[in-house]
Amino acid sequence: MTNQNVIVSDRKPILGLKTITVSVSNSPLFSNSFPTYFNFPRRKLLKLLEAADKNNLVVAPKITSMIDSMRDSSPTRLRSSSYDSDSDNDDKTSWIVRFPSALNMFDEIVNAAKGKQIVMFLDYDGTLSPIVEDPDKAFITHEMREVVKDVASNFPTAIVTGRSIEKVRSFVQVNEIYYAGSHGMDIEGPTNENSNGQSNERVLFQPAREFLPMIEKVVNILEEKTKWIPGAMVENNKFCLSVHFRRVDEKRWPALAEVVKSVLIDYPKLKLTQGRKVLEIRPTIKWDKGQALNFLLKSLGYENSDDVVPVYIGDDRTDEDAFKVLRERGQGFGILVSKVPKDTNASYSLQDPSQVN
Repeated sequence: MTNQNVIVSDRKPILGLKTITVSVSNSPLFSNSFPTYFNFPRRKLLKLLEAADKNNLVVAPKITSMIDSMRDSSPTRLRSSSYDSDSDNDDKTSWIVRFPSALNMFDEIVNAAKGKQIVMFLDYDGTLSPIVEDPDKAFITHEMREVVKDVASNFPTAIVTGRSIEKVRSFVQVNEIYYAGSHGMDIEGPTNENSNGQSNERVLFQPAREFLPMIEKVVNILEEKTKWIPGAMVENNKFCLSVHFRRVDEKRWPALAEVVKSVLIDYPKLKLTQGRKVLEIRPTIKWDKGQALNFLLKSLGYENSDDVVPVYIGDDRTDEDAFKVLRERGQGFGILVSKVPKDTNASYSLQDPSQVN
C-alpha cells in the first residue's frame, strides 16, 4: 500500500485506557493540510484501521514496515498468472542450485567429517516439529524423538530454540542433550538421574538473568493488552517472550503491532525481532543463537579446533545468526529447512521436518 495518510501516533498510546490518539494529514477526507488529532475508543481502533485500508490509506511507515515484515513471515500466496508461476519455478530452481538438498549432498558432508568430531545443533519449531496453529501443541513425533536419541548417542547434540528450556524439554523428553532456550540465553547441559530417580540439571550459562523480572512484567502487560485481539497469544520463554499471531486475522495485525510497539516504549532495554508468525521480545544484550553455538563449542573443548564439524539445522530468521557464525568460522554446515527460497547464510537446504527425520 502507498500514500500514507492515516498515522497511528508514535506517541505512547495508553491502550489500557479508553482512547488512542490518531493523527490524520494530507488525506482526501480532510482539507486541512496540517495534522489533525483525534481520540478513538480502543475498541474502535480496528474499525479505523480497516476503514483506512478500504480508502487506500495506511498506518504510519514504522507500523507499515512492521506489518510488511509480519506478512513476509506468512506462507507465500498462490499466484494465478502462469507467467508468475514459471518465474517462481525458475527462482526456486536457481535457489536449489545455490543451496542444494542436504540429502543429495550427504556423501559430501560425510566425507568432510571423516576423522573429525561432528557436533549437532537443532532448532525445534519448524525443524524437529512442524509449525502448528497452537504453539502449545507443537509435539515431536515418536520417530523424531528416536532420531534425536540416536544422534545424541553418537555426537554431542544441542537443541537451540527461542522457547523456554522447560517447554522444549517437555516436548522432546531426551535428557542426553544440551538445551539452549530463549534464543541461547539459557543453556543447560545433559541431565543425569541420581539414586532417588531425580534429575540433576547442569546450568551452564544465563547471560540475561537480570532481565527476568522485566520479562515477567512485560508478559503480564501484553497478556492484558492483547486479550481483546482474538487469536493473539503471549508466551513466556523465560529470558524472552513471544507474541504469536498465527491465529490472528490479518486485518488485526496493525492493531497487534501497535500494542506491542507501544508497550516496548517503556522498556528500552528490550528489542523486538521476528520469526515465523511470531513477534519476539528479547533483551538488548549481544547474544543470539550464533553466540550460543560458539559458547557450546567452547564448553565442549572445540573452540579453536580444526577437527570439529558443527552442523546446524534450522528454519527461522533467528537461525541465520548461527549459519553466519559457521560461515565466519569456515567450518561446518548450516542447513535451512524451507519449502520456499530465502536469503540465507546456510550451505544446504531441506524441505520440511520430515526430511530432517
